[in-house]
Amino acid sequence: MSGSRRAARVAILFGVLAVLAIPAGVAAAQFLAGVRLMRALYVAVPVAAALGLLAVGSSRRARFALAQSLHPEQRGFVRTARIVAWAGLYVGVTGAMALGVYGILRWSQ
Repeated sequence: MSGSRRAARVAILFGVLAVLAIPAGVAAAQFLAGVRLMRALYVAVPVAAALGLLAVGSSRRARFALAQSLHPEQRGFVRTARIVAWAGLYVGVTGAMALGVYGILRWSQ
């Protein structure tokens, strides 16, 4: 397996985990009696952002490995990895902004 394909798989894995981190936190708050929604989000949002950063870093590694590769047919797989990685990062950043606005609103009361 080439380096670009391996890095792209890692980027897809981290990206999907980042996208699913916040819904998993909400589901945990919904189905577990001892978990409150805001506490679950205080954990899920930084996890999503960190996984998104790891995914973007891995997708960059895949892109650089593809640029040095002799197999340009893997371009679609690396492109998919980049899209999923950035989606994961966007979910983490959006969740962080939502928690920031919530914190400002709570502080202003």
